[in-house]
Amino acid sequence: MEWTFENIVLILLTVTMVVLSVMAVTTRRILRAATYLLFVLIGTAGIYFQLQYAFLATVQLLVYVGGITVLYVFSILLTSGQDRKVEKLKTSKFLAGFLTTLVGAAICLFIILKNKFLISPFHHGEQDVQVIGHALMGAGKYQYILPFEVVSLLLLACIVGGIVIARKK
Repeated sequence: MEWTFENIVLILLTVTMVVLSVMAVTTRRILRAATYLLFVLIGTAGIYFQLQYAFLATVQLLVYVGGITVLYVFSILLTSGQDRKVEKLKTSKFLAGFLTTLVGAAICLFIILKNKFLISPFHHGEQDVQVIGHALMGAGKYQYILPFEVVSLLLLACIVGGIVIARKK
């Protein structure tokens, strides 16, 4: 591996994202966890920019960093006190979560290593926005309208859950 500027930036982004991800799930303060998550999402956008996917990086910054993180912070501030700490997990719950994480990581690694990813004719940069739009909203093979609708239903359920929690307070 050559030590080019791009490789050094990629390594720094990756290490920073891993450290902040671990800090986000191990901290006992909710607002700090949301802040660490914010920086992990910004790091993801940085990797997209480095891969020359400006459209994906911009969507990452606008949707996740700008929208979702703000929703997290507002919901945390509306439903709990700022100095409130998360309860310490019992050992059995910690072990169950750790084992679930290991199984999920093993499944993801298996899929990544066994899958032969399709090589796009646009592999030297990003695709045209119209091609991305047709792929996202199409119903054919390798198109993503069903996952798009599932995610929209998940976000709707989160909004309804947030309203229910806010009304109980």
